Amino acid sequence: MVGTVRGVFTVVGAGAAGLLIWVSTQIGEGTLGGYWSVQGILAGAGLTMALSQLFGGWTKWGWPKISVGVFLIGFLPVLVAAGWVLLAGQPDANWFQRHITSWSGHLAIGGLVDDLRQYLGVLAFGLGLVFGFTFDTSGPLPPPQLGRRAPEPVEDQTALETGPPVAEPVVPAPPEGDREDQPVT
Repeated sequence: MVGTVRGVFTVVGAGAAGLLIWVSTQIGEGTLGGYWSVQGILAGAGLTMALSQLFGGWTKWGWPKISVGVFLIGFLPVLVAAGWVLLAGQPDANWFQRHITSWSGHLAIGGLVDDLRQYLGVLAFGLGLVFGFTFDTSGPLPPPQLGRRAPEPVEDQTALETGPPVAEPVVPAPPEGDREDQPVT
């Protein structure tokens, strides 16, 4: 059953992501606003795919919450790396684009950044996808246990204060020759 529900959510998520990708093709990237609109829509398509798995029951059917560890260790480095290339790929030579390109040259990663500029849409999609992976669920609350009896009320208050009776250990009697009450001769 879970596989069927997850399959439906996956196909709906893929359809929604595909629609968002198509919408992004209808926007011109020649301006700074158009460029960031396209990248934001593509990131939204990636987020849609991750959320389709979350809501499809992949992560235990509970209420969504942000996983701080995944956000800090998984998403933030991806944000820095993809954001670096996305800033370098802007169509207008603004302050960010000029500085990122210059810093890339100084860090000897200019060639890598130039190569990745050919895949800006993929980076934006992946950024949204990884952000979606930061969400997890705690799982549903366990159902109440039916058929189990509640503990019997305790009538004796001393039993509540001292706990159940504990048997005292049995100490064997000393041998006849070692008894203290016998006189020593």
